[in-house]
Amino acid sequence: MLKARLTESFRQMTGLHWLLLFAGILSAWAALFAMSVPADLRAAGVTYGGDFWLQLCTMTPDAAGGAKMVLMWALMSAAMMAPTALPAFATYDDLGQSAPGTRFGDLVLGYLAVWVGFSLLAAAAQMALLRAELISVFGDSRSGLLSGGLLLLAGGYQFAPLKEACLSKCRRPLVFFMQHWDEGPLRNGLRLGAVCLGCCWALMLLAFVGGVMNLAFMGLATLFMVLEKLPEIGRWLTRPMGAVLLASGLGVIVTTV
Repeated sequence: MLKARLTESFRQMTGLHWLLLFAGILSAWAALFAMSVPADLRAAGVTYGGDFWLQLCTMTPDAAGGAKMVLMWALMSAAMMAPTALPAFATYDDLGQSAPGTRFGDLVLGYLAVWVGFSLLAAAAQMALLRAELISVFGDSRSGLLSGGLLLLAGGYQFAPLKEACLSKCRRPLVFFMQHWDEGPLRNGLRLGAVCLGCCWALMLLAFVGGVMNLAFMGLATLFMVLEKLPEIGRWLTRPMGAVLLASGLGVIVTTV
């Protein structure tokens, strides 16, 4: 049943607005790929020192400046979070076939606006951690206590009632839109973005553990967050992942101390 539902949903994603959305997602991933620092350059940075690579890799946090850091996080958010919202976008699009006043672009705009706000906060946190020398110029954690703390935070949040409440809305987009339809597409998008943020903010902060521009981490995190929001699959993933993250966090802290 799940396979048939997904097949039908993807079959309907053929309009110009869908093509533009997919083009935006692919463009965000392409930009992240261009901005990412390969593993061999990370290793070379240890050998030659951070100053050399700050001059070479202009998109590293303290060289790029605050505005470019926000742009980097905004691209990450668009690339990673827009795919997780595709079922909700498809549901809204289906409802728009029979309901007046639907504006798909406004919905997506409101959704992304929430993640731009998150990007501002994440960029500020990255700059603060960099100045405190807790992360490298490539966004990797230099502190075992920081890595362990973020893993414990993300793992504990997997069991939080707020996380479950947000996931329940993401997993039932039809119910979500029926409850808030009268608010209009922009406010629906803002509310959907807030719910999505409530699901994923702690997992997104693990970028400081896996590396802010680590494409492998971003790909795996995106895949997990997509699956976690599927009703038939997600309910079997949330708490086990929480247990894995908690165990990993404790392991990192024990080995550090």
